[in-house]
Amino acid sequence: MRKKLPLRFFSQHKKKELDSDETLLSKFNETRKADYFQQLYERYIPLIYGLCLKYLQNPELSQDAVMDIYENLSQKIQDHEIKIFRNWLYSVVKNHCFHILKENKKEIIVNFDSQLMESDVTFDLFDDNRDEDRENALNKCLEKLPEPQRVSVVKFFYEDKSYADIADETGFHLKSVKSYIQNGKRNLKICIEKI
Repeated sequence: MRKKLPLRFFSQHKKKELDSDETLLSKFNETRKADYFQQLYERYIPLIYGLCLKYLQNPELSQDAVMDIYENLSQKIQDHEIKIFRNWLYSVVKNHCFHILKENKKEIIVNFDSQLMESDVTFDLFDDNRDEDRENALNKCLEKLPEPQRVSVVKFFYEDKSYADIADETGFHLKSVKSYIQNGKRNLKICIEKI
């Protein structure tokens, strides 16, 4: 049976991070010392596990996926030119999960927070296929949002941050972040409809 990761890896915890992702990546690429790669990977384990759980909807399968990704990632890093590690890692994890689902011939169903899904407005507003007029309207309306709403909406939809990440980075309370995102979406919809 495969060795499982300790549960501490799957809980959100804040560590003092001395080196940036880019620094650790650069040190690993120069020296090939596993230590640098391990430091880099460990800071993202909660994010990787959460993403796997979102797609695979199975805690054991998700833990296995976290281990598989770890085992394959050091080689993948050497084969790619990585500008922003977090974004690249997000793509790798998502693709790995899709591969598992395809192998198991499972339908891809992603559970989202029900508060987030109160309407399809979210997908309309932040759809990658927006036309130029809609993009301009969205940008104008984003500027009109109160600062906490604007910051929370941008981090959530454009930077793929979780509620907890946003709370950590901004100092907002977790419940406030949820509220800022909900109210921000509603205000954006109202604003865009007026333009």
